[in-house]
Amino acid sequence: MTQGSVDEVRSERRGNVFSAQCPCRELLDIVASKWSVMVIEALCDAPQRFGALRRRLDGVSPKVLTSTLRRLEDAGLLMRTVYPQVPLRVEYALTDDGRSAVVPLRGIRLWAESHYGMALDVARRNRSLPN
Repeated sequence: MTQGSVDEVRSERRGNVFSAQCPCRELLDIVASKWSVMVIEALCDAPQRFGALRRRLDGVSPKVLTSTLRRLEDAGLLMRTVYPQVPLRVEYALTDDGRSAVVPLRGIRLWAESHYGMALDVARRNRSLPN
């Protein structure tokens, strides 16, 4: 195997989000949104129905939650299972790839929560909280 072909194999196995042509950018965009981070962590222990997710993710609108779930499903990070019952029952669960994102995304969440003072300052500067 020549050095050129070794580099080609490596580039097929690992992306580079700094490259404009890298498809990993789209995946990063999907998993790095605040609602995706929270949905992935909310589903890490067990499948959940839409209503349970909506209650857990305080403040998310049905439209945004639906959009987030669709994007995660399209990316292969979660699966949607429809049970033919009356009324219809739909559950969302992480795939193996979705579960592989739990630990790094949890780290981001924990970092944000541990910087509460900084978050409060940012929220006040952005006028989303009173002084």
